[in-house]
Amino acid sequence: MKACSRLFFAALLALVLVPAHSREALPAASAASAAAPAIRVVGDDGQAVQLAAAPQRVVSMLPSLTESVCALGACSRLVGVDRYSTWPAELAALPRLGGGQDPDIEATLRLRPDLVLMPTGNARAAARLRELGVPALALNMRDMAEVQRVLGLLEGVLQLPAGRAQQEWARINAAVDAAAASLPQRARGVRVFFEAAPGPWAAGEASFIGELLARLGARNIVPAEMGPFPRLSPEFVLRARPDVLIVPGRGMGSIPSRTYSYPGWQAMPALREGRVCMFEGDESDTISRPSPRIAEAARLLAECLAKKAP
Repeated sequence: MKACSRLFFAALLALVLVPAHSREALPAASAASAAAPAIRVVGDDGQAVQLAAAPQRVVSMLPSLTESVCALGACSRLVGVDRYSTWPAELAALPRLGGGQDPDIEATLRLRPDLVLMPTGNARAAARLRELGVPALALNMRDMAEVQRVLGLLEGVLQLPAGRAQQEWARINAAVDAAAASLPQRARGVRVFFEAAPGPWAAGEASFIGELLARLGARNIVPAEMGPFPRLSPEFVLRARPDVLIVPGRGMGSIPSRTYSYPGWQAMPALREGRVCMFEGDESDTISRPSPRIAEAARLLAECLAKKAP
């Protein structure tokens, strides 16, 4: 463990392993804690970071984390984001620092962050940042439970008013319930195929998209035992006979050029009868990311099912 560079920090940031179940920001017992409580939090990679005070210069290397910070009202603390963080629009002026798997470490250091939020899965980059004295907090955001948990964790790390995360989660839940209540009876129980990427790769019952579809009363043709995002054979989808196809399409081409090229799909009733929802641009991002915008995703999906259900 190295002492932090005077260029970036005055305090020593210790990386300490703590039990994996401890996921909350905890005040450190010290004589100085009354004036500036220390913050200690464990990431989903099992590594802990310790901060002398609430971070004011934050870099986020995952869109879901970026959107969570902003949903909690702390967007002004972001000084840099990854190339895929596009919401809210005010982020457009911030420096782009690569992606979660290929972060630009040098550019990140020039921003003098006191906290970097990043996805798990790039232990080398996280370790390098920590070696250079920058606390890197690695977090998972894969399903609705993790969205709720990360909101609470960020509330503590950023030292935001108590209850803000709970209020945001209550808003999200209420919006999802409202989207479900808006569906006409004929759209309930509709069989859905969600093509997560060309292949076809599907969003199954075990994915956060599957969770949302279930909350809306839809039936996913891909069972949970196949995993959250399995690759399917075109024949599997044909045999399942989905009522509605949902396709997020940022930069991935149109429905005719993609799905009609799968063997036998030309005869699929849902395609033949136009029961397809194609999402582009920001809407594609919204329904494809586990973040506080799942409330808006639920509305978009509900509108799709109401319009396209047979």
